Amino acid sequence: MSVTNLCPCGSEKDLKICCLPLIQGQCLPETAEDLLRARYTAFTQAEVAFILKTHHSRTRGEMKEEEIEDWAKNSEWLGLQIVEKAQGQKSDEKGVILFGAPYRDRKTGKTHEHWEKSFFEKEKGEWRFLDAQGVQMGPIKRTEPKIGRNDPCKCGSGKKSKKCCGTSAQASN
Repeated sequence: MSVTNLCPCGSEKDLKICCLPLIQGQCLPETAEDLLRARYTAFTQAEVAFILKTHHSRTRGEMKEEEIEDWAKNSEWLGLQIVEKAQGQKSDEKGVILFGAPYRDRKTGKTHEHWEKSFFEKEKGEWRFLDAQGVQMGPIKRTEPKIGRNDPCKCGSGKKSKKCCGTSAQASN
């Protein structure tokens, strides 16, 4: 399989068996993530009709077809990164997905980091994109000072952090 046949959604599957059947209406997404991946792929292919069709009727009126088409056609999509999911499975009625999708503006050549928290809801049994909130992703800001491995442990044991509570923190980093 050539790399050019890979689905843009990042599934590492061939486009013809991944998102294309959804975009072409041959099948329905089973989960909110399936719909998100197909909508992302539709943006990469400028398949505006699919993007409009899969928007929930409660918020579809807020969409501007010309803006969606302009964004899709004038962006070089650089990948999809799903960071967090809540619900959105086959048996659920709602789902939330936090994702990043960087793109390069073909007009300016500038690269943008697009981060979004998307809300999905079933409508007549089918997954639909309901709404989204832009998310500002950036460096993590600590609320407390960083504790070094050789600093005394914050639990008060008198041991070094790396020999006490810091061992569990090290494993999760």
